[in-house]
This record gives sequence, structure tokens and C-alpha cells, in this order.
Amino acid sequence: MYGKIKEHLQGELAAIKEAGLFKSERVIVTPQNAEIALDNGQDVLNFCANNYLGLSDHPELIKAAKDVLDSRGFGMSSVRFICGTQDVHITLEKKIAEFFGTEDTILYAACFDANGGVFEPLLTAEDAIISDSLNHASIIDGVRLCKAQRYRYKNADMEDLEQQLIKAQEQRFRIIVTDGVFSMDGNVAPMDKIIKLAEKYDAMVMVDECHSAGVVGETGRGVTEKFNCRGEVDIITGTLGKAFGGAIGGFTTGKKEIIEILRQRSRPYLFSNSIPPAIAAAGSRMFDLISDNNELQDRLHANTKYFNQSMKEAGFDIKPTASAICAVMLYDAKLSQDFASKLSEEGIYVTGFYYPVVPKGEARIRVQLSAAHTREHLDKAIQAFIKVGKELDVLK
Repeated sequence: MYGKIKEHLQGELAAIKEAGLFKSERVIVTPQNAEIALDNGQDVLNFCANNYLGLSDHPELIKAAKDVLDSRGFGMSSVRFICGTQDVHITLEKKIAEFFGTEDTILYAACFDANGGVFEPLLTAEDAIISDSLNHASIIDGVRLCKAQRYRYKNADMEDLEQQLIKAQEQRFRIIVTDGVFSMDGNVAPMDKIIKLAEKYDAMVMVDECHSAGVVGETGRGVTEKFNCRGEVDIITGTLGKAFGGAIGGFTTGKKEIIEILRQRSRPYLFSNSIPPAIAAAGSRMFDLISDNNELQDRLHANTKYFNQSMKEAGFDIKPTASAICAVMLYDAKLSQDFASKLSEEGIYVTGFYYPVVPKGEARIRVQLSAAHTREHLDKAIQAFIKVGKELDVLK
């Protein structure tokens, strides 16, 4: 039975390789950090991790995880409402709500689950979801699982959003959904304008803070801090897998009634194991660390400003950004792969992105800055970009 589809898949894989677009995974043999070693013996500088605050190998988080392994065990072997809730889970939920200025929080195995499980319990075919065109795949999949009417507006385009809100007035409830930072471009959603439109057209607001939490805003509390609207967003989703320690685990935080109905009806929550105690304990310690002082956020913001300015001065085409993501535009898919490969030879670890991850003709190298990067790391990367850029005729 497998024969025909096997031949089809082999053909598909061969075509991907022939086009030079095959995705190969490079294996890291050290902890995640700015400096890493690969299994081929190469030492490289990592500029493509979501380790924005450099916490992935922080000794305090490792200690918190080790300590709770002894006191609470390895795993829960159950979902939350049966026998999978420990005090460490409750503590983490409270700290997340406090950090974002919300009323309550619910934990998930990943933010993909948080986004996949948020819409269906809240909305029916009588309602409407108005979604940004560049929202993450997890939001798109979550919307598909819900029977609500779907509207789509151009990325961060407030005129188009208003038009879609006008169309959605015939529905019972409406919710505007947006990424806080759009992961491929690095631009930030204009939350102040979105909230004004939501108030004008009687809509709720949901924001995915995966790439903005810990990064955007003076103290890293995300786009609601940046636009001075803490507490005005109804639903925030996010992850512990990026700036917040880099492990795994997602969350939804917001209005208490919304969180409570998710506990009762959200399928990824009801039918998936609790996150391990070690992850919850390390997450709690992480929030203590980044709330005590602003050193990591300040360092990240300084690194981002320096790198972006230097790359622009060198002549690269850089997408406008207000985050720790720097999209170096190359436009050609094959070129993005060749560019990334040559950077690897220079000891710079990056990834080229192309369709379907980004629109056709919009291929790029996505550089992700970290508080763990030193000025020497940044200078080495900039010089490598310039060298390869000249070799491949990207720079003249």
C-alpha cells in the first residue's frame, strides 16, 4: 500500500534537494548560548536562536530545575484536572499574571497548544475572528479549529483592520488577533491603535507575545508595555521557550473568566500532560531574575541597536524592526541558502528563510540578537556578513 506514495514522496524530496532548498538540521553538542559547538567539531557564534535574554543555560534556572527534581519529581504523568497540578504550576501561573498585569493564567505544553486551544471554547459560528495576515501558524491553525467567521487584514494595516471590523459587525462577538512581534519581519503590532479600533467597534483583543515578551518594552513586558496599555488586552499568549529560559511550555493569560472557561473546555489543556515540575520551577525563578533588575533587557536593546545600525551602514537591506529580530533581505531562496552556508564557514550560525515560511520572493537571513552576545560577537558577525555579501554580489 505504501509503494505509490513512497515514490511520490521520494520525488518531492528529490525536487527539494535539486532546488537547493532541503532543510538539514545541524546538531549542537553544547548548551544553547551565544557560542556553541556542533557535532562536526566546529565552534560557531549562534545568531538564529530565540534565546533573547541569554537565559537558556543560566545557572540559576538550572539550579531551580535540579532542586525541584528532588522535591517534586520528574514528571506528572497526568493532565491538570485529574492529578497533574502541583504547587509549582500554580506559582508560575501567578507570576506570569503579575508580570503581564493580567488577572489569571493557564499553562500549556507549548504556545502552539495555547493558540490552538483558545478560540473554540470561546467562540461559535455566531462570532468573528479578525486576524493579521502575518500571524503565526499556530494562530492560523487555532482559527481553523473554530467555527467562528474569519476575517483577515493586511499586516499591521489599521485601515484594513477597520474595514474588516465593519464587515464583522453582524456577528455576535468579535476578537482581533495579532502577533506582538511578527517573527519573520521583526515589526511590532501597533497595539495602541488596535485597542482604539477594538473599543470603537466593540471587539476583544488577543496578542501572541512569543517574540515580544522579554524583548519589547523598557522592562521586557511586551507590546502592552511598549504602547502603555497594560491590562487593556483581553488575552495574551506566550511561551517559556524563547526569551523566558528557552525550554518548553506555553501560557494564556488574561481576563479571569476567559482563563476559567479555558480550564473547563480547552482541549490541549484537558488532554495533554502538565509541563514537568522542573520547567515550572525554572520558569518561576526566571521571572524573579528578570523582575529584579533590567540588566539583560538593557543589554539586548543595546545589542539590537548596534547590530541593525551597523548592517544598514554596510549597505544591507534590513526590514524595519523594533524587536530583537533583524531580517536581512536577499529575496532569492537559493541565495539565502548559499549565504547562510558561507556564513557558517565563517563561524556564524544563521538560517536562510524562504517560501513557504515567508512569501515567495521574500527570502532572507533572519538574525536574532541576544543579551548573551558581546560586542566582539556582533563585530565578527557584521564583518562576516560584509565578506560574504561581497563574495555573492549582494554588496557592491
